[in-house]
Amino acid sequence: MRLIWMFLAAIATPLVTSPPLLAQEEDTELTENAPALPPAPVADQRPHQVILHGRTIDDPWHWLRDPGYPEINDPDVLDYVRQENAYFDAAMRPHAKLVETLFQEMKGRIKEIDASVPQKDGDWLYWVEYEEGAEYKKWYRRPASGGEPVLILDEVAMAEGKDYFRLAEVSISPNGALMAYSFDDNGSERFEARIRNLSTGELLPDVIPGTLSALVWSANSDAILYGLANENWRTDNVRLHKLGTPIAEDLLLYKERDIGFGVGIGKTAADNYIVIAAGDNETSEVYLLPADNPVAPMQLVSARQKGREYSVDERDGTLYIVTNDEHPNFRVATASVEDPGNWTTLIPGSDHSYITGFSVFRDYFVLEAREDGLDQVDIRSYDEPLTPGRIAFPEATYVAGLGDNPEYHQDKLRIDYESMITPETVYDYDVGSGTLETLKVQEIPSGYDPSLYVTERVNIASRDGQTTIPVSLVYRKDTKRDGKAPLHLYTYGSYGYRVAPGFSTTRLSLVDRGMIYGIAHVRGGDDLGRAWYLAGKTSQRKNTFNDFIDVARGLIAKDYTRAGKISIEGRSAGGQVMGVVYNEAPELWGAVLAGVPFVDVINTMVDESLPLTPGEWPEWGNPLTDKAAFDYILSYSPYDNVTSKAYPPMLVSAGLNDPRVTYWEPAKWVAKLRATRTNHTLLLLRTNMGAGHAGKSGRWGALHEDAEEYAFVLTQLGIED
Repeated sequence: MRLIWMFLAAIATPLVTSPPLLAQEEDTELTENAPALPPAPVADQRPHQVILHGRTIDDPWHWLRDPGYPEINDPDVLDYVRQENAYFDAAMRPHAKLVETLFQEMKGRIKEIDASVPQKDGDWLYWVEYEEGAEYKKWYRRPASGGEPVLILDEVAMAEGKDYFRLAEVSISPNGALMAYSFDDNGSERFEARIRNLSTGELLPDVIPGTLSALVWSANSDAILYGLANENWRTDNVRLHKLGTPIAEDLLLYKERDIGFGVGIGKTAADNYIVIAAGDNETSEVYLLPADNPVAPMQLVSARQKGREYSVDERDGTLYIVTNDEHPNFRVATASVEDPGNWTTLIPGSDHSYITGFSVFRDYFVLEAREDGLDQVDIRSYDEPLTPGRIAFPEATYVAGLGDNPEYHQDKLRIDYESMITPETVYDYDVGSGTLETLKVQEIPSGYDPSLYVTERVNIASRDGQTTIPVSLVYRKDTKRDGKAPLHLYTYGSYGYRVAPGFSTTRLSLVDRGMIYGIAHVRGGDDLGRAWYLAGKTSQRKNTFNDFIDVARGLIAKDYTRAGKISIEGRSAGGQVMGVVYNEAPELWGAVLAGVPFVDVINTMVDESLPLTPGEWPEWGNPLTDKAAFDYILSYSPYDNVTSKAYPPMLVSAGLNDPRVTYWEPAKWVAKLRATRTNHTLLLLRTNMGAGHAGKSGRWGALHEDAEEYAFVLTQLGIED
């Protein structure tokens, strides 16, 4: 889901070649306790302008976008990025001991030798394992009737010698004999698909490069459906590959005509139909193919209608449709396979209950919903669909939902559960008896006592005087509520995505040092229902930023913390929030973590050649064609609103191969801040040279980045022990 892009096919002016590539700041940047740093890199300014809707926008750091993108080979660009990385290393070097301490703390809370709870799928039980010291998982199965484990996929071996590795898809054929999987080894999210014979362990000669989709098997296990990334890193197609045939002969089953729509592939619960779904962030359209004959004509469920979303499952010839056509919190409707567009309400939409999931099983269905921000899981009969069969959970606040439940007929349901003070717990729920069986509780080898911590939910009044914004907090019971405690505040606030108030071993390294950790459930997420999301998108986007600032000020007023003692964090679209509040309320923040931040909003959203831009217009508005959207986005775009003022310390991260938030967005932003701000607090840019949007791969590499970021926060807040 992520973030967007942009860039202007702008009006280029000749580059000025006389200044050096990098100037140097006259003053050195200092941390409070560290020795003087070498001068920070300052990117050359080269005249470049964009004219849109009669307005000229200067963009002197436009050159940081490599003209050969997605290849990045420009020596000036690479030199600047490497100099920023060297400056980051120099700034963090005095805190190497703290980074290592934090890393070892975080690592000590993770069970090195670990395994998931096996789950039955057909004739086999499947699970994954971590070995001691391993960065990556190994995938196993054994016969459900009994037998020895068989290693079917070894991520450790696949990642050996690589700076980055990510396994994207694992899909077992219906007959259990074959496994399709796809992986990325540079962070670009262009995946290579392979197929393995699980009896012999041998790889089939079939290799499909450039996939960007699920891998879905036909019913007879002789073909897979997949989607390729096009030249703009969009999946606009579905193809059928017959095993053993040349990839060049694969059949194109579907081609999307709208550049803003992406295409996904799946299967219905009973495996009768393959689902092809096209859509953007507000509109969807679904087609069905018989799984035993995927070359048959596709059946359209209902033609796309702007602003209407729907998803489809099937049971015994009846379609179950979850849609927002009559209520923003969604309803469940039914239709026959023969007349799929004639929908009859099964469960109506509700102001109180926001439907977040609907799963079809043979003998019952499961409705997942959120009521007043709290997860609910209902098992309901097809004969009495309006009668709740709610699972009762042991805490007043928690995060819960269906886990891995691959079979159409299951007497027990796998349930995942956690809270801000309760580690992740895996249950089996016996549908017949209504009882929960604990299968696994996340183990913390270095020790964890939940009685030492407290979690609460606080409502903060927004500036509009009509809305309250919920905040989830966790802190040690011995942390004083006297307004002096440092506080770390996290948010996302886009795409209707909720930051669930779940458990984190990583954040304990802040909380155990006396910090309060908070999650601001701002508008733009769907924490309080679909309307909460709609109130933070397009022309109401500023509610998201205002909510975050209001939460911080509200927590100060309630004596949780004070101005200047608040560190804040957001990634991707959440990084955009960081950029805006960094501009608008710099006096509040003691340190800022902006991860792969979407900050150059105008330039990305007017460049429809970038992968995600057309599909993102429903989320942000289209500044290319809509002057009102242009003016509104320009009024908050972080890069465009950097001004001459004092800014607090900030660490910005980027990925050179990131296809979601391109590396040049954070690079340009940091360059402009260096040239414009009036003070010299610590400003760092760390770019992963061999990774993408998610940062380093592997559990220890990613954890070390967390340790670096938390060390930055602690040192800037004066907490260094």
